Order: sequence, then structure tokens, then C-alpha cells
Amino acid sequence: MTILIGYLPAPEGEAALRAGFAEAKLRSSNAVVINSQRRGASGTPTEIDRIVSLGKDSDVEVEVLQPDHEDDLPGTLNELVEEHDAQLIVIGLRKRSAIGKFILGSQAQRILLEAEVPVLTAKA
Repeated sequence: MTILIGYLPAPEGEAALRAGFAEAKLRSSNAVVINSQRRGASGTPTEIDRIVSLGKDSDVEVEVLQPDHEDDLPGTLNELVEEHDAQLIVIGLRKRSAIGKFILGSQAQRILLEAEVPVLTAKA
């Protein structure tokens, strides 16, 4: 089994990594970190090495993926759930106003509503 961790280089992403690695260790699972950068950006090798190192420090086997998801991150996560036989998705949440969520939408909200497996949220 696998734990999928949604990661952005932000405090919320770091919270998701900590929570996801703790869950993976608790469940004796490996972790797949989805490094979901803004369109056109990608994680640096140093950043990816740091993520893998954090997983090893938690006694968790880690794989880092950088899928090209355009604007359908929830759909991409559901595809990866199936591909990796994942049992849990872990994401970080940031505080947003109701108006901000209404106008801009919320990827986190869509993930929570559309996920095919349980979702664990972490706050920074």
C-alpha cells in the first residue's frame, strides 16, 4: 500500500510531508510525493533529494513524482491512487477567506470532494 502526499514548497507542503511520512510509518507503507508545482515550474534536484532524505529519516521509502496536471490536480491524484494502489491522500491546507474560495475555487476542496480514498489534511 501507498500513501500519496501532495506537496508544494510552502509551509502547508511541509506540514503535509510530516503528516504523510508519519502515516506511512504507522501503516508500514511507502510514500509517493506528488510535487505539484505551478505550471511550467519543477522541483530542483536538491529539493527532491531533501524530500527523499526526510522520508528516509522517518524510515519511509519515498518516490517523488512531478506529474503534468494542468488544472485537474484532483483527477491526476485519483489516477495516481489507482496506479499506486494508494490507501490515503495527504494534503496541506492554508487558510483562505470564503470569498477567495468562491472566486478562485479551491483545489483542496475538489480533492476532498472527489478523492476515491480518505484524505488527511494538515495545517502549517
